[in-house]
Amino acid sequence: MKRFGLISTAALFLLFGNSALAYAQPNQGKGQQGKNQGKAEKQTKDKEQQGKAEKQQSKTEKQPQDQQAQKQQDQNRPQQQRVKPPEQNKQLEQQRAQQVQDQNAQRKLEQQQKVQDVHDRNAQRKLEQQQKVQQVHDRNTQRQLQRLSQQEQQQRIDLQRRNLTLYQQHLDQQIRLAQQQTAQLQQQRRMAQYRFQQDYYERLRQQQVRLQNERNYNYNNDPYYYTGWTYRYNRGGTYYETNQYGADLLRQAVNNGYQEGFRAGQADRQDRWRSNYQDSYAYQDANYGYSGRYVQQDEYNYYFREGFRRGYEDGFSSRNQYGSYTNGKYSILDAILGGILSLQSIR
Repeated sequence: MKRFGLISTAALFLLFGNSALAYAQPNQGKGQQGKNQGKAEKQTKDKEQQGKAEKQQSKTEKQPQDQQAQKQQDQNRPQQQRVKPPEQNKQLEQQRAQQVQDQNAQRKLEQQQKVQDVHDRNAQRKLEQQQKVQQVHDRNTQRQLQRLSQQEQQQRIDLQRRNLTLYQQHLDQQIRLAQQQTAQLQQQRRMAQYRFQQDYYERLRQQQVRLQNERNYNYNNDPYYYTGWTYRYNRGGTYYETNQYGADLLRQAVNNGYQEGFRAGQADRQDRWRSNYQDSYAYQDANYGYSGRYVQQDEYNYYFREGFRRGYEDGFSSRNQYGSYTNGKYSILDAILGGILSLQSIR
């Protein structure tokens, strides 16, 4: 019985032992497999975490580089794209103002250019007129250089000497007449006219002295006496001819007359005397400035009185209708002078 129990116990042990072993082996395989699977999952997770860490690190490292690149890009971007809107508007306004200023400057420059063009054209026309006058003068000079024959030259000199002798005699008479009229002015208490006549008389006396000192004048060296006539003028319906030297003396006669007439007219106005240019001794004499040469005495007297009459009117009325005052000297206007002489160039 006891042996049977032991056998039964052993049999049961063997039976249950094999079953336990059989059961234990599958479970053991499953545990090992789960363990391996968990390990693989862990490794995968570790790799994912490692990848994320590497990406984060790469991103962290790349961020400064991106910021630096963005900063460089902003620096390279045009200034107008980086300014703020208010500043951009201000800059646009400045640009518009500059454009308006440039346009105004351009218009001003164009106007100045137009004015300069007009000035240049006027200067060109004036230059052309001067050239024409110079050409006429050159032609006249060329004619004057054509010397007269010795016989014609001597005829002019002989006529000049006779006229000069007569003029000196006439001048002596005029000086005596001036002394008589001076006393009359004092009696009339015309002191301004008296001072003017005294001054005129003194200059006339100095002129007489110069003529006396020129008795040995060298006529042969004076071009007036050996050059041909280059001008023609009309006086009293009669035409006369002269050269450049005679024409210059006629112009001087008109200007001398205007200046003396202006002073005589001023004097009568200051004396509150009536206007009468013919009453003036200077008008009656009409010889101041005449050298006794180049033109006849009566010709010089005529043109002196033409200037005197106009000068007296301006001086008495205190105006400048016929002349002007320049550099301390009264002179007749060129237009008036040209109308009085009416000189014509002989071509």
